[in-house]
Amino acid sequence: MTRALPDSLLNERRAIRTLTLPGLIRLITEIDDNGPISHRYGSLQGAFGDLTPGQLRHAIDTARALDLVHSDETTPDRYRLTESGEALAEVYDTAARWARARQYPAATSDFVTRVQHTLQLHIRAPHPSGPALEPSAPRNALADWLQSNPRALDHANARSSQEPAEGGRAA
Repeated sequence: MTRALPDSLLNERRAIRTLTLPGLIRLITEIDDNGPISHRYGSLQGAFGDLTPGQLRHAIDTARALDLVHSDETTPDRYRLTESGEALAEVYDTAARWARARQYPAATSDFVTRVQHTLQLHIRAPHPSGPALEPSAPRNALADWLQSNPRALDHANARSSQEPAEGGRAA
């Protein structure tokens, strides 16, 4: 017999699943690393040519819903990170650095895979046994971000009854 998890833990896990969508990780880190994405024709698709239009749209819609990006049709910079988006980019960087130092999940993993697997450790085992995979820095950064951004938990709760909209996986 299994016990049901508290709603707060379920919402946190849903939020982490959302935050580890490949398209969202790519969008946030692309803007963080290279600056705002402009209105120039093809600049958005050029930056994310390997994502399908559906993956890209879902990433943008999710980022807007979570107040991670600001989009303004009247300025040259169409998409730029909000303060919350900049903080999430730092969480992603922290997770990737931790994973790279430990060659987790594998020695040749890419950035997105490292971020996904590291942050998802929190979903699989809130208190993993053994210190080898204890991601204290990423776990703390993520917990701080979630506490500062309750909108992510609310968004996860609202989407819990819907099917995931992002089809496929991105590199």
